Amino acid sequence: MDHISPVIWQFLVKWMTNFALFPPEASKIAPQMDALYFFMVLVSLIGLTVVVLLVTAFSILYNKERHPVAEQIEGSTLLEATWTIIPLGLFLVMFVWGALIYFRVFTPPANAMNIYVVGKQWMWKAEHPGGQHEINSLHVPTGRAVQLTLISQDVFHSFSIPAFRVKREAIPGRYTTVWFEATTPGTYHLFCTQYCGTEHSHMIGDIVVLTPEDYKKWLADSTSGASLAQNGERLFASLSCSACHNTRPDARGPSLAGVYGAKLPLTAGGTVTADDAFLREAILNPSQHVTQGYAPIMPTYQGQVSEEGVIALVEYIKNLDSNYRIQQTLNTTELLPESEGTAPAKSPAAKGSGSQGPATQGTVKP
Repeated sequence: MDHISPVIWQFLVKWMTNFALFPPEASKIAPQMDALYFFMVLVSLIGLTVVVLLVTAFSILYNKERHPVAEQIEGSTLLEATWTIIPLGLFLVMFVWGALIYFRVFTPPANAMNIYVVGKQWMWKAEHPGGQHEINSLHVPTGRAVQLTLISQDVFHSFSIPAFRVKREAIPGRYTTVWFEATTPGTYHLFCTQYCGTEHSHMIGDIVVLTPEDYKKWLADSTSGASLAQNGERLFASLSCSACHNTRPDARGPSLAGVYGAKLPLTAGGTVTADDAFLREAILNPSQHVTQGYAPIMPTYQGQVSEEGVIALVEYIKNLDSNYRIQQTLNTTELLPESEGTAPAKSPAAKGSGSQGPATQGTVKP
């Protein structure tokens, strides 16, 4: 550095820092991704150098002037084995290394904070568990594992944060997940990297990484007054879901208390785990999975409830850990407005769901 002009040095530093193909490392997984990337680049450069040197050397040593008459050169088994085994070994190292990183990226920790992200032409909408809503922006804390549950409301999108080295497709009708742990406070670029229509280039945003203290302050200042589960409870009541999913002996739908994470027996045979994807499917396509012991009478809510509404219902059911909240919802159904929710809840695993069961939002109407 002593022999480089300060102006040139500053230019190089800024250029490398802002170079689009090499964004900063702002997540826990980023250095691991970069290490694999640079290893692959190094192997490729070494291979390119060896090939170029051999081609150049052979062109000089075995040209027509030196060898006017062509001679037959027998192959070497040792040489062929060497140039086969060494590249194979390098490729296997890359494969195993890449597989380990892949499984790490798509296997979130059990205590990860979950944030829902809905992609639509041409914007990203984030839904925090506390009820905070963001458009084309996402606030996250440092030092905390964050899981994103993605879905698209129209066409395929791809949620990409280059500084975190994560990218995940948002697919219509299906949840996908990805997680990260931010390490450096700052504002980073968010892109959609899947062509999604004429305004695709405008589908961008910011990832704002805050310290834990600043993040708590942001949560307090950005609250909408009701949590995601509370909004789901109100929607649950407005759709009269509790008319069938309640604690009565003659209930036409299974109890939803503790259903999340439970193994549910199905009428068609077999069992299914009541996870986020299953709850969503049970709301929109209830006839697909009918809980054993119940008739397939639950109507579909496809087209009647938005993706944000489905997310709120799923969050409400996930947090139901007793029948008390369902009974309260049943008692106050006539009093609740048709939008948000009355009170949060808590959940883990219980009974059936299926055609009219685990569906969060809509359940069989009376």
